[in-house]
Amino acid sequence: MTETRDVVIVGGGHNALVAAAYLAGAGRTVTLLERQRHLGGAAISAEVFPGVEARLSRYSYLVSLLPERIRRDLRLDVELARRRYSSYTPLPGTDRGLLVDTADATATAASFAGVGAASDVAAWGAFGDDTARLAAAIWPTVTDPLLTRAEVRRAVGDDRVWAELVEAPIGQTVERRFADDLVRGVVLTDALIGTFAPAVDPSLAANRCFLYHVIGGGTGHWDVPVGGMGAVTGALTRAAREAGAELLTDAEVTSVSPDGEVVYRTGDAEHRIAGRVVLSGVAPYVLARLLGEDAERPEGAQVKVNLLLRRLPRLRDASADPSAAFAGTFHVHEGFSALDTAHAEATAGRIPSPVPLESYCHSLTDPGILSPELRAAGAQTLTVFALQTPDRLLEGRDPDAMRTELQDAVLRSLDSVLAEPIEDVLLSDAEGRPCIETATTRDLERGLAMPGGNIFHGPLAWPWAEGEEALATPAERWGVATVHERILLCGSGSRRGGAVSGLGGFHAAMAVLGA
Repeated sequence: MTETRDVVIVGGGHNALVAAAYLAGAGRTVTLLERQRHLGGAAISAEVFPGVEARLSRYSYLVSLLPERIRRDLRLDVELARRRYSSYTPLPGTDRGLLVDTADATATAASFAGVGAASDVAAWGAFGDDTARLAAAIWPTVTDPLLTRAEVRRAVGDDRVWAELVEAPIGQTVERRFADDLVRGVVLTDALIGTFAPAVDPSLAANRCFLYHVIGGGTGHWDVPVGGMGAVTGALTRAAREAGAELLTDAEVTSVSPDGEVVYRTGDAEHRIAGRVVLSGVAPYVLARLLGEDAERPEGAQVKVNLLLRRLPRLRDASADPSAAFAGTFHVHEGFSALDTAHAEATAGRIPSPVPLESYCHSLTDPGILSPELRAAGAQTLTVFALQTPDRLLEGRDPDAMRTELQDAVLRSLDSVLAEPIEDVLLSDAEGRPCIETATTRDLERGLAMPGGNIFHGPLAWPWAEGEEALATPAERWGVATVHERILLCGSGSRRGGAVSGLGGFHAAMAVLGA
């Protein structure tokens, strides 16, 4: 006999947990099915290296888009720490770099001058004012039903800001407003994280990526989750369980039907369960496959490298303190022209040389993820995220060999701006192997069911309704509708999903509750 629940949730990522907590808390019977042994999807912490007590945020690593309303409603005990330093960007081929210190405008201006970009200081401030205006208008809308494009534009209340940041390619705006190539690149990177696009992108995919990177919390700040991403998932899991949701792991969904029947396997046993509503926390492409439908496989464009160091490496720029440079976002070969050249090389099927990348050190802000012994010894983590490395580079090639090639390319790029090879400061695990872990797009697809390694589960959409788009049903108004009435999206592939925000789960829960 097939069991019936009010809600069956496919997938157990952080969005699915948000939906489960809200709906169970509202009295619905909820069963969540997760194929892995752990919950949280990409929002997890793990001791990656054998015998080394360091809990790394293995995939997702920073938080910006998690609304205070969700934290308050679900009583989440999650602490987010603000980083003082925004970014440090070495000027390739020199012993200088650009350090943006959010607590010292004078020092930041001097750093601009030090890399020959003094004329961009005023433009930097003015651009920040414009993105703040955009964030202040859009951020309050993310926990409401979708507004229309016209309504959001009126809320922004500045036609110039709207035209430059929404309607014109963001790279074109950056080129017009900044003179220095290095500064232009620092601004542009927010448009290319997880998005494969040229510097000037007529499709505006880069604009959508940029928008989500600058509106979080109404400020655009990206904060460190104290305890790592696992602390976020742990809090959400507790909230869902305490609300009464049934959370099943090692439960792999094999099919979903439009009428709400879900088939899943635990071990060698097959089970069937029916939901009056089915919420999909998996990527839309994966949902389509479960439904037996055709869909276009999306593409991701990044490589993630986790490292554990004996100490921070020395920089070529002797005037820069590594503990400041690595505390914020450390940009490498991310000048405007370098980003565009890397895109062209990857489009031609070559690993960019050098690979544009950015990194940061979680343990500088949150040393508690390391054991007391590691902290006393001066050990530090390093998270590296490479851009312009699309999934197509691995097509038809041995994935293990390509992982090694991409890892080597990332290390060469990083070494080029350091005063010593990064491998010289790597810790070793209990088996004597260097503490380095690399995940390609194929690793993300295999391990997390992110098709094409796309960290957003698919192309990002504007966080508003377009044109004559239907907004008749709760699911349509909240941006979680599918073509099947009983199946709703609740993951990063929903209208305002992407990043660790919980918004996909929140929106789906509101739609089910008819809010």
